[in-house]
Amino acid sequence: MHNIGYRNYTGPRLGRGYARTALFSQSLRGAYGLGRSAKSKVLPMILLGAMCAPALIMVAVTIFANRPDLPVAYTRYAVVLQAVITLFVAAQAPQSVSRDLRFKTTPLYFSRPIERVDYVAAKYAALTVALFLLTAIPLVILYVGALLAKLSFAHQTAGFAKGLVSVLLLSVLFAGIGLVIAAITPRRGFGVAAVIALFVISYAAVSAVQGVADSQEKYHVIGWLGLFSPITLIDGFQTWFLGARSAFPDAAGPANAGIGMLYLLVLLAVIAGTFGLLMNRYRKVGLS
Repeated sequence: MHNIGYRNYTGPRLGRGYARTALFSQSLRGAYGLGRSAKSKVLPMILLGAMCAPALIMVAVTIFANRPDLPVAYTRYAVVLQAVITLFVAAQAPQSVSRDLRFKTTPLYFSRPIERVDYVAAKYAALTVALFLLTAIPLVILYVGALLAKLSFAHQTAGFAKGLVSVLLLSVLFAGIGLVIAAITPRRGFGVAAVIALFVISYAAVSAVQGVADSQEKYHVIGWLGLFSPITLIDGFQTWFLGARSAFPDAAGPANAGIGMLYLLVLLAVIAGTFGLLMNRYRKVGLS
């Protein structure tokens, strides 16, 4: 028999932790097109620019017009620009997982030493961090601008901290929902359309019904309705727990502590549920 020279590998084995970290890093870089073609960088960078541009304009207006405060509160910024965030999730969640399913490369990750929970956790964490960068960088711009405008340090720092908490939870929530939808289909286009549809339709439906409730002066109903859309769920949470002004009609956020606590429980349940659904999804595609 011909000896083709196969030899046992005797070098260092970096193990499961290294593989998990590498997958996280690759997925995070991929969310912004880093390490990929120039075409892959265009959309995420445009969306990042779209998130930062209003913050720069607000800072300029605050400084040159000598305003006593920023035009938009830190906790309100992501709500105002939710369309940009939705587009980012719709574009990058399918890019993160649908391609692996479509080209059947996912089993290669599991050859060893990585396990199913490592894959799900790495993908979830990578998209969460990508979204946090997208939403937190504009807040940093606002904060630095507010300090340059010599606004109250204590007030701005407190608002900035609350804004970071808000966008962190938003990032975890949106990443989970986006990945669950994207993991259903290997077709990236279907994943993009489905993510956009869920976020846009749910928000539009909740806003419409809240508007009807407001016109009929049923203000107590408005707070309950916010539980049924991702962005209004975040709005209701930050209204009650962070003292933010609600974007609901007549700023009618959760009416009492019971409803406020329900927002927190639903938020945590959705986050945990999306992680569980992802684990179940990758069990069903033969990754055990």
